[in-house]
Amino acid sequence: MSSNHVKASGLEGRYAMALFALALEEKSLDASAKDLASLARMTEESEAFANLLKNPVLDQNTQQKTISAIAKKAKLQKLTAKFLGTLVTNRRLNYLQKISASFLKLVADHKGEVTAEITSAQKLTKTQADALKKKLKKTLGQDISFDVTVDETLLGGLRVKVGSRVIDSSLKTKLENLTLQMKGV
Repeated sequence: MSSNHVKASGLEGRYAMALFALALEEKSLDASAKDLASLARMTEESEAFANLLKNPVLDQNTQQKTISAIAKKAKLQKLTAKFLGTLVTNRRLNYLQKISASFLKLVADHKGEVTAEITSAQKLTKTQADALKKKLKKTLGQDISFDVTVDETLLGGLRVKVGSRVIDSSLKTKLENLTLQMKGV
């Protein structure tokens, strides 16, 4: 376990810590992380699912049945399905995305991983991603996981953010710096 523990605060932090403790006890940390990452993705990709989470008008019974069916169809493990049921019972399903993010940070911290936010001008190939991961691991001395986004306005290159450190090797920034130098600023 890494020495710098993530502080889980607020409502989502308390739920994330509770799930983390249970998953650790049941030795299902990786499976739970995979399930919550999958649910977070579903929330982003499906407007209907996102609306289900946020809909305060749906009665608990309907929400419970719907979530149960989704958990079964998505083949979520038993712990994750029970956790979702608890969120429904406590009327906290609308916090699922924040809880998922907090939980995934706790898992990464537990594993000694650092998450790098990578913004690229174009989609990275598997070879490029592997090479970048290897280089960052060597530089930081820690395992790295990525959150990659594509921003075509960068024109070329990448922007890597790890914690409070930012490495900006984008063509856009280089051109902006060159423009400032030419203006004599």
